Amino acid sequence: MALRELPSALRRLTTRDARPATVSLTRSCRRFASTQAGAQETSEDFQDLESQSSLFFNGAVDEKVKSYDPIKRAQGRRTQLPASRYQFKSPRYYRGPLHPHQPPPKSDPSSREFVPGPFNNSRFEQTYQAMIAPDLMTMAYVHTPPGTVKVPKADRLRTWDDSSPYHKGRPKRGPRGPGEKLRIIEKDINFRNIPKIEEVTVHTMVKGAIDDISHLHIAGMMLQSITGVQPLVHKAKHSVSQFGIRENMAVSLTCTMRGDQAYEFVDKCINLVFPRIKDWPGVKGTTGDSSGNISWGFNREGAILFPEVEINYDVSRTYVLQTLYADELQMYPPKLIPGFHVTVKTSATSDRHARLLLTAMGVPFYGKLID
Repeated sequence: MALRELPSALRRLTTRDARPATVSLTRSCRRFASTQAGAQETSEDFQDLESQSSLFFNGAVDEKVKSYDPIKRAQGRRTQLPASRYQFKSPRYYRGPLHPHQPPPKSDPSSREFVPGPFNNSRFEQTYQAMIAPDLMTMAYVHTPPGTVKVPKADRLRTWDDSSPYHKGRPKRGPRGPGEKLRIIEKDINFRNIPKIEEVTVHTMVKGAIDDISHLHIAGMMLQSITGVQPLVHKAKHSVSQFGIRENMAVSLTCTMRGDQAYEFVDKCINLVFPRIKDWPGVKGTTGDSSGNISWGFNREGAILFPEVEINYDVSRTYVLQTLYADELQMYPPKLIPGFHVTVKTSATSDRHARLLLTAMGVPFYGKLID
């Protein structure tokens, strides 16, 4: 077997030695495939590939590119292209933090709850930020040096005496007495918690709605024009035969204002309504709930003094107003206008700080002040 393979091996050796020297020189000078492909002619399969990089673009624009007009092409299209199926749409309902489809934040314009603005603060809020807040900070600031040891206070909740094994693990009890409540502890004013108005609530109980529902409609229209907020209707939970109230009967309205609307309403009360109430001493000093919320009320005569309601009764002054508002003379009949209560909810933790804020804004208080 080895003798048979010997002639073929000799034949291969002689054939390899008989090759010209140029082949071996070509092997030693072999170039890479990329440079070799650039030197040869490009085949038809690679005609569509770019021959130059965009980094070496000389600025010359092809005539085909210049002649391309996307608007003309869109106008000449017979059928309209379908809408994108991958366009993001905010979910209609919030299904929890673990749901894969989360709505964007309210500050995102694509959110369903996005509200543009505020573009600028109201005049009264600018006055608060520029003058009232620094004054409150200066007058009521309590400085606590670093390292001050706080005096331990007695526990506000009553503990169990552990006289029984069942007392173990029981929660602490509140103060003793039927009328005693655990009030909020007053916090010192510093740059982090300067008192400010958080929201204003207007509430009215319409007694005339028990006999005539038109009283409730007039009250709702009046509150919406005064506050700029659509009122929330409250229905009776139980029937009261002494007052003629039946269950599920609409008897009261509530409007809640926040932000600029709250400041504008308080500004309207202080500068337009309070000075025009005849023989009005001010807000009682005993008002408040010991948590920083102050309330006052307007009767029928006080509600008519609001400019949105008063315009309906002053149309006889000039001919222009008479022509513009002649159809609205009976919008708020005086006998159907109810009074209402106003509750100003502040960020203060005591009535003393809340009265300090409202006094700086211009609300007068009289009588004994109860903190």
